[in-house]
Parts: sequence; C-alpha cells; structure tokens
Amino acid sequence: MDGKYTRLKLKMLLLVVLGTLIAGGVGIFLLEVVVDGVLQDPFARFFLWAATTLFGQSPEGAAELYQRYIRNNKQEILTLGTMLLMLIAFYLAMGRFTRWLDDIRSATRRLVEAQAEPVELPRELAPIQEDLNAIQRQLRAREAAARESEQRKGDLVAFLAHDLKTPLTSVVGYLTLLRDDPGLDAAQRAKFTGIALDKAERLEELVNEFFDITRFNLTHLELEKQPVDLALMLRQVASEFEPQFTEKGLTCTLSLPDRLEYDCDPDKLSRVFDNLLRNAFHYSFPDTAVNISARREEVEIILAFSNEGRTIPPEKLGRIFEQFFRLDSSRASRTGGAGLGLAIAKEIVTLHGGTISADSADNRITFTVCLPAL
Repeated sequence: MDGKYTRLKLKMLLLVVLGTLIAGGVGIFLLEVVVDGVLQDPFARFFLWAATTLFGQSPEGAAELYQRYIRNNKQEILTLGTMLLMLIAFYLAMGRFTRWLDDIRSATRRLVEAQAEPVELPRELAPIQEDLNAIQRQLRAREAAARESEQRKGDLVAFLAHDLKTPLTSVVGYLTLLRDDPGLDAAQRAKFTGIALDKAERLEELVNEFFDITRFNLTHLELEKQPVDLALMLRQVASEFEPQFTEKGLTCTLSLPDRLEYDCDPDKLSRVFDNLLRNAFHYSFPDTAVNISARREEVEIILAFSNEGRTIPPEKLGRIFEQFFRLDSSRASRTGGAGLGLAIAKEIVTLHGGTISADSADNRITFTVCLPAL
C-alpha cells in the first residue's frame, strides 16, 4: 500500500525541503548582504533616515538604535527571519496540499453524478484516482443492475396481472355454467368442476408469485436452526413432486445416506430443495431422470441436484441466481415463474454459511449446494 504513494511522498518531501532551503537562503542573504555585506551602508542609511524622519529620533539616537538592535543582534534577527520565512514557505506548500484535497473532494462529488466522466487527478494522486474510478465503475454497475432488476420486476408484475385474467375468467365461466345449467349430467359437472379447480389452483400459484414479488426482501430473512435429518428431508420433498414428475414421465433417483444430521432452519432449507426440484421439473426433458445426491465430507456437506435439459448458455448461467431473472423470458409464468426461486435459494444457503453453484453442459444441468459441516 505504501508503495502506491511514493510519488506523493516524494513531492511532499521536495516541497518541504525546497521551502526550508529557500527560507535559509533568504535569511543568509539578508545577513551577509544586507546587514554585513555590500548593502550594509545603504541599509544603515535607510534605517537612520527612517528613525529620524518617520519616528523623530535624533541622529545620535538613531545610530544608537541601529547599533543596539541591528548590529548587536544579528544572529537573533537571522534566526527569527529564517523561522518567519520557513512559516511562509510551509504555508505556501500547504496551499498545494489543500489544492490536492480540493481535487479529491470534487472528484468524490462527481462519483454520484449520473453522467460523470472518469476522475482525473494530478499524477501524484494517481493511486487515489484509480481507487475512485474503481468505485465509480462499481456504482454504475450497481445502478444498472438495480434499474434492470426493477424493470424485470415491473415487467413480471404486468405479465402476472395479465395472466391472472385468463384463469379467473375460466373459473367464473365454468362456475356460472354449473350454476345456470341444471341439465348437466354428473360426468359433465365433474369435468367442468375439475377444470374450474385446475384454473383456481393456477390462480393460486400466480397469487403466490405476486406475494413473492411484493415480500421479497432478503435482508429480513432470519434463521431458526434445529437438528434436522437432511436425508429424510430430501426424501420427503422428492415424494411431494412425485405426481408432477409422473405426469411428465420423470423419475427421481436418490443417492443418500441413511441419516445426514445437520443443524439448520428446516423450513427455509426445505424451500431451497423445493425450488431446485421445481426448477428441475420445469426445465427437464420429458421421460428423463432427476438425480439427487448427498454426502458428508470432512468440513462440508455436499448436495447435488441434476437433470437432463437444454444446456444453459454461459451468459445466462452467470445470472441465474439474480432476482427476477428467468431463463424463459416469455410470459409463460407456468415455466418461468417470477424469477425468484433461485435467488431466494442462494440467499438461504448463504445465510447458512454455504454456497450454491450451477453448471450446465451436454444437456445436463447440475446445482450443487455446499453447507459447512461444523
């Protein structure tokens, strides 16, 4: 760190040394030239003239003053003059320092300006210039990410609001038909009731996504830890998806130990597993397998969720855990969701002190969760 400011230190040292040399040189000049040198006689006549003309002294009194205060105190005058000159030189040098501080203050103010140009400072402040420009780039990136996230959030709210209309209209239509047509037979009533129920369930999913969007504030998540058997939890979550998997022809293979004790928040960690399996269900090829494995190593527990699906491009894979980011950018909310599931999963895993990552290659997608075992 100190090496970064070598130029600044040398410049400051040079200013101090230069000011000291100038002050000393001027002091010696005054003593050797004005008091004792070639200008001694003109200086003495000027002193006597000033004492007699301006202050009313007699010629003898003026000569005595000159002898007493000038000739007899040359060293004291030299010391006092040199100190005064050094103070003046130091003040002038501090002017340079304060200009540097003004430059830094102006640069920090420009950091928050929307269209500010890169910071430019004197060469001596190059390390500070680099740091301020790095901060500026980070601020611009965060602002852009926030704008993009807000835009995606607004689009999703609009899409979900539009999508709410379709199932709601269907529910109202089928219920009205059941109410107004007493001639429907039992089979027709069962059929229309099933359709209305399916649309109502879809409506519930959309409402839940609305709740996720409006309540999504990860900084408010708090963990309530207790001992849990992760192997049992994974089996339970997998069994809950069995009807959906069967509908799509998916099979779920488990590679788990008999028990896998871990101290965690079971509700929140089960949501992580639910989100990962839901993601696997939406993006798996039909009639393929979803694999879940877990193992304990020396310092961590490793959980893996893999499925066969379309390879995710690297540019999307790097953003897959962002809030409101969806692989499917269409309005098909049934497949894309609100784009919150993986973001929430990452935050919950992070709160447990772990990490979550995604890999995708050769039509296989794998999510790996690493939790500290200690």
